This record gives sequence, structure tokens and C-alpha cells, in this order.
Amino acid sequence: MHRIYSASLGLAVSAVVVAAHAQGAAPAGKTAGAAAKGLTAVPGIKVGHVTLAERPTGCTVILVDGAGAVGGVAQRGGAPGTRETDLLDPLNMVDKVNAVVLSGGSAYGLDAAQGTVRYLEERNIGWPVGSSGVVPIVPAAILMDLGFGGNPRIRPTADCGYRAAQGASDAAVPEGNVGAGAGATVGKMGQGRSMKGGLGSAAVVLPNGLVVGAIVAVNAVGDVIDPNTGRVVAGMRTEDGTKLADVRTLIRSGALLGRPRAAQPQPGANTTIGLVATNARLSKADVSRMALMADDGFARAISPAHTAGDGDTVFALATGSFTEDVPLSMIGALAADVMAEAIVRAVSKAATLAGVPAAAQFGTVPERLR
Repeated sequence: MHRIYSASLGLAVSAVVVAAHAQGAAPAGKTAGAAAKGLTAVPGIKVGHVTLAERPTGCTVILVDGAGAVGGVAQRGGAPGTRETDLLDPLNMVDKVNAVVLSGGSAYGLDAAQGTVRYLEERNIGWPVGSSGVVPIVPAAILMDLGFGGNPRIRPTADCGYRAAQGASDAAVPEGNVGAGAGATVGKMGQGRSMKGGLGSAAVVLPNGLVVGAIVAVNAVGDVIDPNTGRVVAGMRTEDGTKLADVRTLIRSGALLGRPRAAQPQPGANTTIGLVATNARLSKADVSRMALMADDGFARAISPAHTAGDGDTVFALATGSFTEDVPLSMIGALAADVMAEAIVRAVSKAATLAGVPAAAQFGTVPERLR
């Protein structure tokens, strides 16, 4: 059995700022306090991480209270690794999701979802199938971190998914080198010049009680950009490794053309995976649109995003406890905002690991997150 780090043993843990900070309009009092939890600001959502000790990798489980939440997905990267995404199509029957699993370990990491399924089955939580009991609905997505920090045969297992579900809570979401983001890196347009990625979370709570939150594990080919300033937070470094190269400039200048294949980003070796959730009452088609709009957060905060070497995937959940009518376009816009903020937080809260520097080491963390 793998040894497991817990968030209480010194991993990067931080309160989460609200996406409203990006517009300089942070809510006050209880609203700000709730949003500081990140994704778990959405009532009925719990988050649990398992981070392995033998090699930096792990999984993150998002649990939904009760009978589940309406689910959707947007998948725009060119090298995805997923489970149970077809059932989220609005044309298909199942309309409730009990949990979502984000995992490292490439395709092997999909095993973590089976552990979460077992956890839910033991509690009789899932889609009713008559006398046969229930079938827990647990979509999942993975990122590729096998080449980072040690033996690639060490990866999340079903036991990890079970333990992450077992430890899930509605406390503030731990961030940085934890769970699915433990072995994540970014800035891989140049071989051997990457920086540390990680896991981040953010939320916004409106005065009327509407909540939209996000969680994301950032393992992108591209650089992470702060949408507030347009500055690179973490990404591809210069050849001497001491500065940020800014891949946007390199692409526009043609400096990356003609490189040998070995120096190009490898398909399947990357991927940013995340989830947005709201307490709004939405249909299955609405939730799919919410996921699609949330994916714009990737494009705002990662450059380039959705490449042939990324398996970028965004899940969406709507718990339905907030019953006031809110325009879907507004919810989707908020989802994109909190996703972009969560991406910036993921690299800002990461720590240097296995010789790969983090944004904190470079002094590029945005002031609002220091």
C-alpha cells in the first residue's frame, strides 16, 4: 500500500480568495468568508485529496451530498483520459452525478474512480437499479505526471480514490502540491524548462446567495497568465533557467519553429483538469453549457491552451439548492472567472519540488495571493 501524506502534515494549504477580487469587488462579511473556502463554498460539495509520499502524484475527489447533482462536461484538449463522460451528454438518460475524480497517473490513475465507486456503494449512494441496488455515477479525468519525481510505476490506485472520498470535507480546499496537482508542471513548450504546477480552487458568493466555485489541477503545456495583469506567473523558462521566457513572445517571433521532435511537447504528457459547481437549479443541457463557458477560464489563464498535447477537461455540477432564477449566461460567466482564478492559484500555491521551481521561488506570484 502506498504511504499517503495528509493535508495536515505540512502540505501547501491556503484559504481561497474570491474571483470577485479580480474586479476589485470583494464581497464582505459572511459572503467573503464562505467564498474563501473555494469549491466547498458551494453547499453540498465536499473535497478530499490523497497525495502519495513515494512520488509526487495523487488524486482529488469531489463528493456531492444526497442523491447527487446534475452533471455536464466540456472536453477540448487533444489528448484526453476520461471515464463516464458520455453519460453526461444531455441526450443520455442519467441526470445525477455522485462524485467526480481528478487524478494524476495518466490512464492508470483512472483506477482511483473505482475506489470512490466502492466508497459510495458501501453507503448505498448511486443511481437506483431496482433489486440490484445502486450504481454510483463517478466521472473522472486524469493528467499525465508519470515522468515527474521518481518511479513512474507509483501512481494513484483504487485505494487512493477510496481514501480521498473517505477524507472529503466541506472545509477550505487545500491547494498547491496536493492531490491531482501533486506532480503537475507547466511551461512545457521547451524541454527541461518547466515550472511547478499544482491544484487551485476559487469561488464567488453573490449577495443573493448564488455560489459558483471551481477546482483545477494545472499540468499545462502552456504558461499560466494572470488575467488581471497579463503577466506570466509560471511557465517555460529561458535556456539558463533563471527567467520566464514568455511563450507568447516566442510563438509570435517564430523562435520555436524548426525544433527537433524531442524538444516539442509530447501528446498526453500534460493536461489541465477541473470542475465548476454551482448551487443554482439547472437542467442537464444548462450544466453542459456552464462547463463549456467555464472552459474559457483555461484560455484566459493558460497560453496556449487546448493543445494537441493537452487533455483539457472541465466537469460541471449544479446542486439545485438555490431556487431563484438566474440567467445561465451569468452563471457561465462567473464559472469562467473562478476557473481562471483557480488556475492562477494552482501555480501560486505550489512549492518547488524535485528540482522544478515554483512561482514563489521566482517572485512572480500575484500580490493578491502572497
